[in-house]
Amino acid sequence: MPLPKAELHLHIEGTLEPELAFELAARNGVELPYADTAELREAYDFADLQSFLNLYYELMAVLRTERDFEDLADAYLARAAAQGVRHAEIFFDPQAHLARGVEMGTVVEGLWRALGSSVANHGVSTRLILCFLRDESAESALETLHAAKPYLDRITGVGLDSAEVGHPPVKFREVYDAAADLGLRRVAHAGEEGPPEYITEALDVLGVERVDHGLRCVEDPALVERLARERIPLTLCPLSNVRLRTVDTLADHPLPAMLDAGLMCTVNSDDPAYFGGYAGDNFEAVQRTLGLSQDRLRQLARNSFLASFLEDDEERRARYLAEVEAYEF
Repeated sequence: MPLPKAELHLHIEGTLEPELAFELAARNGVELPYADTAELREAYDFADLQSFLNLYYELMAVLRTERDFEDLADAYLARAAAQGVRHAEIFFDPQAHLARGVEMGTVVEGLWRALGSSVANHGVSTRLILCFLRDESAESALETLHAAKPYLDRITGVGLDSAEVGHPPVKFREVYDAAADLGLRRVAHAGEEGPPEYITEALDVLGVERVDHGLRCVEDPALVERLARERIPLTLCPLSNVRLRTVDTLADHPLPAMLDAGLMCTVNSDDPAYFGGYAGDNFEAVQRTLGLSQDRLRQLARNSFLASFLEDDEERRARYLAEVEAYEF
């Protein structure tokens, strides 16, 4: 049985495995520009974030109906549960679907058909986080938040993703203020490809409670000290960092130094179908390559539950933490 963990940085669209992509394409009459799943897997060799995003958005064309989104989420939850995930806080990108004529309700209702029964079916509790695409306009983000208002009983928070460079957090000040007024939790991608200043801006301008990635904080000692002092969680994605060339090799990953600095790091999978591994695979990879001790692995698992948005269910959080402490390697 794998170490119990929470996954806090997971894009549901990034869990679309080639086999399911072809299945949904056939179901919906969508022609993919790949001969078969093997050829599609070969396309998963990215040069950088943008080349990944191009394929990511191209494959979304197969997601059309509530059933498609349900099947996508259910497949992820089954894989995650098998790798020890007990709680998942799942990102989705509504603008990418709205732009294709797929309505907000189709996306949320479809995802919720899987998420709403996930505890019963998979033993995994869930939260849903609506992400804004930072390379779209601030006006589009506000329109997206407005479109989500009928579904806020299913949406826990908002996030910010997609191409980071040139799209600073301050661009989204207004929509994050509006989200806060609605009682939504706030996270944002910052410091993956963008500079450490984006992390500071996400904290001070957007009021985020967690930083997604945050890897480049290590370039700013004062920021590292602040993140450690304020116990701001960082949702790191090691295999993603290697695939997108944020770090050259996994052996170069600063995770051990970040833990040494007192940072509240968590380990997650980001877009696992594209980046070569789910949550448990990421844990195994950092343990093997970075030589993390059992105490360190337990600390990462503990951090994941402490950083999760389970304030409305502290009894469940306590139960998960007890599972981590009782785990025998």
